[in-house]
Amino acid sequence: MSSRHPYARELGDFLRARRSRLGPRDVGLEPGGRRKVTGLRREELALLAGLSTDYYQRIEQGREVRPSDDVLDAIAGALGLDDEERRHLFTLARSARRPVPARVDRDPERVPDSTRRLLRVTDTPAVVLGRHLDLLDWNPMAQALLGDPGAYPPDRLNMLLLLFDDALTGRRSCADWEQQALDYIGMMRAAVATDPTHPRATAIVGELSIRSAEFRRLWARHDVRESVSGTKTFRVPEVGDIVLDWDTYPLPGNPGPVMLVFTAEPGSADADRLRLLASLRATRSALSDEHFSWSASHSPAGRRTT
Repeated sequence: MSSRHPYARELGDFLRARRSRLGPRDVGLEPGGRRKVTGLRREELALLAGLSTDYYQRIEQGREVRPSDDVLDAIAGALGLDDEERRHLFTLARSARRPVPARVDRDPERVPDSTRRLLRVTDTPAVVLGRHLDLLDWNPMAQALLGDPGAYPPDRLNMLLLLFDDALTGRRSCADWEQQALDYIGMMRAAVATDPTHPRATAIVGELSIRSAEFRRLWARHDVRESVSGTKTFRVPEVGDIVLDWDTYPLPGNPGPVMLVFTAEPGSADADRLRLLASLRATRSALSDEHFSWSASHSPAGRRTT
């Protein structure tokens, strides 16, 4: 295995990001004089994990190592990883043990007909997102809430590209905009862990890394989200604010697309406003002047679960 193995590089980057978040006092060590690094030193992390500094350094550098599951457990414990981060660590490390395949199956993502039918009969806003957060399909209720995605070129219908598009967001006045960005970035990180060199992921991350300092900062955190949920407040001039819960549901495939569904408490004023909005939009003869406003029409609020 060469030092250019993509999974080994991703593994090293993830470990460095996690190590930089821990200070000596977080793990019961004394700082001791001036420190040239942010967070723990490699030798401190190696000590906590019961490894030699040279061996741990080789892992971080993506060099020719195949850490065992016991070693990974020790590193995860030393870093204080949660369950999701631990799974991410094992995914990267186990993939780094295997040779890079000569050919990777990267067929275009398709939404099964059965999923499309489910979307159409769902009476609440719902969309299907691909593994790299491309918008693959949506139902009429989602279009009523968000506007017409058909106004955008297909390659721009991506949650991260829309979220970091200043022309759409105008000013980022949402109190929890950064948390929303971290949720999507975390989902992209989970996708990258399954195929670090996928051209779609490379294109999206590359573009945003060039044009957005905010994206570069948040991407460097190496946060990972397998799925996310929470509550969002949509600011809709026609009917007023609508507060909706949202959840992601995995669809068949490994890795596969997810369905993102918005729901209102039955019998609530939010449910009434949502029905009113759908009725108003349904009476319009054309939607060509509507703009898909995922990244601008709402502010995330309240909880987030992972």
